[in-house]
Amino acid sequence: MTADISAILKPFDVSRETSDKLAFLESELRRWQAIKNLVGPGTLDQIWERHIADSLQLYTLMPDARLWLDLGSGAGFPGLVLAIAGFERGLEVHLVESNSRKCAFLRHIARLTGVHAKVHEARLETVIPDFVGRADVVSARALASLGRLLEWTEPLLKTGTTGLFPKGRDVEAELTEAGESWKFEAEILPSRTDSEARILRITSIESQS
Repeated sequence: MTADISAILKPFDVSRETSDKLAFLESELRRWQAIKNLVGPGTLDQIWERHIADSLQLYTLMPDARLWLDLGSGAGFPGLVLAIAGFERGLEVHLVESNSRKCAFLRHIARLTGVHAKVHEARLETVIPDFVGRADVVSARALASLGRLLEWTEPLLKTGTTGLFPKGRDVEAELTEAGESWKFEAEILPSRTDSEARILRITSIESQS
């Protein structure tokens, strides 16, 4: 592990086993990317900052979670990173992704790292009902607007699940727009990897209509 990667991981206080698994995820992503195009090519040189560290910070916000539902998992950010980071504490992560080639990658990494991750190759609307009253956390990174996320996750948020949704510089506009349809409790947290980004922690919701 290079000094730069060690510096990136240092704030998260991960074990050597965890850092090794994250390094494996990175190397396999690079190998698969040439064939499967799993992430934006422009982010490949910043995998550790843009994808891994950005995902790790979500785990630090809910380290005691036992069951985590990640929507639109893509190439595993944040879902696979969460499963790796929380493995030693017994975290179980369910990753929902409709793209078959991305699901193949998710299953590949989950199998070879041995983490508690289950991949659901399906549309999220069909999976969410199975986790109502069960999931401690639901996350979605770069998936949809806040209003749409609240529409999808309302059944979870109404039954005790915490929502963690990373957002960019337009977070205030998204909050305003979502507030026209929903009444919800939102904590705006700073991102540890991007000064212009924020993380929304949603803890309750009800419709305005």
